[in-house]
This record gives sequence, C-alpha cells and structure tokens, in this order.
Amino acid sequence: METTLSHKPAVMDAPEDIALADKMNAGRKRIEEELAKLIVGQGDVVNQVLLTLFVGGNSLIVGVPGLAKTLLIRTLAQVLDLKFNRIQFTPDLMPSDITGTDIIQEDHATGRRQMVFAPGPIFANIVLADEINRTPPKTQAALLEAMQEHRVTIQGRTYTLDEPFYVFATQNPIELEGTYPLPEAQLDRFMFHIVIEHPPEEEEYNVVRTTTAIIDPKFERPVTGEDLIAFQRLVRRVPVAEPVMRYALSLVRTSRPKATNAPELIKKYVAFGASVRAAQYLTLGAKAKALTEGRYHVSFDDVRAMAHSVMRHRVLTNFRAESEGVTSDALIDELLKVVPMPKSGM
Repeated sequence: METTLSHKPAVMDAPEDIALADKMNAGRKRIEEELAKLIVGQGDVVNQVLLTLFVGGNSLIVGVPGLAKTLLIRTLAQVLDLKFNRIQFTPDLMPSDITGTDIIQEDHATGRRQMVFAPGPIFANIVLADEINRTPPKTQAALLEAMQEHRVTIQGRTYTLDEPFYVFATQNPIELEGTYPLPEAQLDRFMFHIVIEHPPEEEEYNVVRTTTAIIDPKFERPVTGEDLIAFQRLVRRVPVAEPVMRYALSLVRTSRPKATNAPELIKKYVAFGASVRAAQYLTLGAKAKALTEGRYHVSFDDVRAMAHSVMRHRVLTNFRAESEGVTSDALIDELLKVVPMPKSGM
C-alpha cells in the first residue's frame, strides 16, 4: 500500500477536520439512501464497499450469481458521478485489453504514421473486474500496478490514472472448472474480501418485486470524486491509541503459524498467516468506520469489526483444513477469542 509518511502526530481537533468528518458521515448516509433506490438490502456489503471508497483501497466481492454484485458497483458509480468501466474477464483476455496499447495511426494532414496510445478500460475512476478468476495469472497481474500505484506502464512509458481510482473484483465461488485462482500476492492487494450472501426472505421478495417492474431511478450526487479524495486524507489523520494499534498488529501476528503465541488451531490448519498489509487495513478500516459513525477515535471494537473482511483472504489454510472443512473465517473467530485486548486504551 502506498502511503505518505509523516512525523506529525495525528490530530482531529482542527475545525476544518471536524467539518469534513461531519460531511463524510452525512455523505455515507446519503449514498446509502441513493443506493437503496435500486439496491435492496445487503447493508453489510454496502457498508464495506463504502469503507473501501473512504480508505482508498480495492476490494474483492465473492458471491453466487444473481446477487447484484455488478449492479451494486455500477449504481455506486452513477450515484457518485464517477467514470465506470466493467471488464469481463475471460480465458482469452490479454493484459493489453485491460491497460491499453500503442496503435499505428495516420496523420491525414501529413500522411505520416505514428504510434498513438489507445487507453484501455483501466482508465476510469471505478473499474469492475468481473469474474477475475476466469482469466490466467498473466492478465490478472495487469491490474497489480494500477491497484498499487494508480498508474500503468506500457512500452516503457508510464501513464497516471485519474483520481479517485478503485478496483472492485468479483468472483463466483460455485464454478471452479476453467478458472485460475488469484495468486496470493494479488489477493493481498485487496483491502477487503467481501462475502455477499442470499438475502433474507422479505428482502429477496422485494428484489423480485422491484426488478420485475419498471425502474428508472433519478440519483442525486451527495458526494463528489474530490470529496472522496479529501475523505481518504482525513481517514489517515484519525488518531489511534497505541494499545488499539498494537491489538490490530497482535491479531495479524498471531495468525502466523510460526508465531510463538499462535494457538493450536492456527498451527494445525494455517499454511501462511496474514501479511503486514492486514494490520494496515485493519487500522485504516477501523479509522474509516469510526468517522462514518460520527466518532473521532478508534476503538478495539472497530478493529474487531474489520477482522473477517480484512483477514479471510490473507489467512491461507492448508490441505488438512480443507479436508476437515475448517475455514479462514472459523480461524479468525478463534483469533478474536484468544488474542487479548490490552487493558489500557480505548
């Protein structure tokens, strides 16, 4: 994760910071109201998507077909009035189909031919990588530089992407034939692994009712792209007490089977534990959660609320866990039970 280092202590007492925090909190509520014009339910998923925006990260959304993964991200781009591109990942997709490429173009005035860069669909504010595991790793990797550094390099030339920039990727967990699992290094670039489930009966009824009628919602734009950039900077200024940050780090370090204090279940079922990015995103996600709830400090509960989404794709289980049906979520549950919260702090 690219960050700007500062030796100044994080503070949230300036009037402009407080005003911006209030705007962020109000903006979240307004965005949720606008999304509700087309998206039924899925409150937890919407909340995690919005936290992704406020932190400035990228997220992976996993769920069976028909749960409005694509519709959610497209509608979000409409509500925010941001440029949106959807890339359908297929086995024959090439890296240049994502990033763009140089093409030969003739100047009609001079008759000369020259190489001109034709931008690919990655040049947008919100990019949906639909069914990302249906394309080989070489093409999946075309997203890495864009996700990490918000730029792409083609033929030795670097092109900077417009801000704000987000990648949301989707996966279908029920079809494995003809798919290519994401490499661990690329999975680690995603802030959240968001699981989207079938909604409760009444919500599912409302989905059927609304989607089988004529829908033509008119969206208001409560938050702009410039606002999102300002929110991302504000999140990094939220103070975090040392015990809270150390708790986030302890959750991550204890997830590693070679850690001296790792519980037996971790040693037995985990191949590789969470990376340092997990601690970074636990902290950033907790900061954003606090702000969107009208608070200017981070609590232990904020960190705990981020644990599953941040760590489930970073705690990699071994063959024994797979054969016995032990999931990453179950192991994270264990970590939340056994890792002690410091007695001092928030």
